[in-house]
Amino acid sequence: MTPEIKMAVTEAEFGIGKELFLEYAGTLGFELCFQGFEQELADIRIQYAAPEGCLLLAYAGDRPVGCVGIRRWRGDIAELKRMYLKPELRGLGAGRILLESALQHARQLGYRGIRLDTLPTMETAIALYRAYDFHEIDPYRPSPIEGTLYLEKELD
Repeated sequence: MTPEIKMAVTEAEFGIGKELFLEYAGTLGFELCFQGFEQELADIRIQYAAPEGCLLLAYAGDRPVGCVGIRRWRGDIAELKRMYLKPELRGLGAGRILLESALQHARQLGYRGIRLDTLPTMETAIALYRAYDFHEIDPYRPSPIEGTLYLEKELD
């Protein structure tokens, strides 16, 4: 299955992004309040908007099936946030396509590096990030979740 990746531009598309973010959060088994998740949802059009970021949506036909956000962390370093695919698309290469699109957009936005945090239980995602040369770094933000991994990649 090859999803089509579209950048959110309209209010409706950012609304789809919010729905996918909430679906993602519901899979975690804990609240994201320590990351200011409610404010992130309220400001989604600001936090994931050009020229400092974007929100990418993955579609299977006309059905939204995944998302990933890019936003400025500091200077020329971006942060990859909320990468999510509906369970029925996992393991079919859709995550790879979504990540490649995110990396391409980060480069186009002028970033020289991109970082993320993830949970040790997200083994498939971690394997994907490592396949794309993400390496472990020191924590760049606090997390109450034991074992949180912090990864970064230089963008060529």
